[in-house]
Amino acid sequence: MSAGPRTQSEDLVQLFEQALLSVDRLAARKILQESSGDDAPAQLVEKLVAPALESIGTAWQRGSVALSQVYLSGRMCEELVDMILPRADPRRKDQPRMAIVALEDHHRLGKRIVYSVLRASGFELLDYGHGVEVGDLVSRVTGDGVRILLVSTLMLRSALRVKEVRGRLQDLGHEVRLVVGGAPFIFDEQLWVEVGADAMGVSASDAVGIVARIAGDLQ
Repeated sequence: MSAGPRTQSEDLVQLFEQALLSVDRLAARKILQESSGDDAPAQLVEKLVAPALESIGTAWQRGSVALSQVYLSGRMCEELVDMILPRADPRRKDQPRMAIVALEDHHRLGKRIVYSVLRASGFELLDYGHGVEVGDLVSRVTGDGVRILLVSTLMLRSALRVKEVRGRLQDLGHEVRLVVGGAPFIFDEQLWVEVGADAMGVSASDAVGIVARIAGDLQ
């Protein structure tokens, strides 16, 4: 069955995606500026930036795009969105407080990609960094009043410590939605359930959809 003619919006998303994959900042910025029209900045993010990043994430899952391209695309979009929607701009998404961390592991790339793509999609979140121990993480989450916590892990040992994070937060009576990601959860599709997480994402685009859904539930 024919997919039918492409819309102007779909063409713009494809052009924007190509500019991102080519790391052509000037072209990406020009497309973003020329596409604004009557749309508010937040609407522009939802109509152009988010679909392009989701498409790039899907391409990575298929193996047709390198992880470095996903990372650079996220960083470029983060810069562009900061230009039209600064951090303190009240038009950014109304959301519960959230944070992201690489639990005990010292890898940065996966977490950084998710952080950039979420910010490029209009969300704000605290970056707790990498190599953070369970006790320190629990203290920061409770102290900052975080309600959505994204945890990235590379090693199975670190993934299993998510269960301890959940237990300590429950003991303190602090309710938080836990979203996990990383190699251990991809290799074992039931691991996220076993450690007490609320959701698991395979890619950065997954994270955007999961966070949007959870944020809607909490409001």
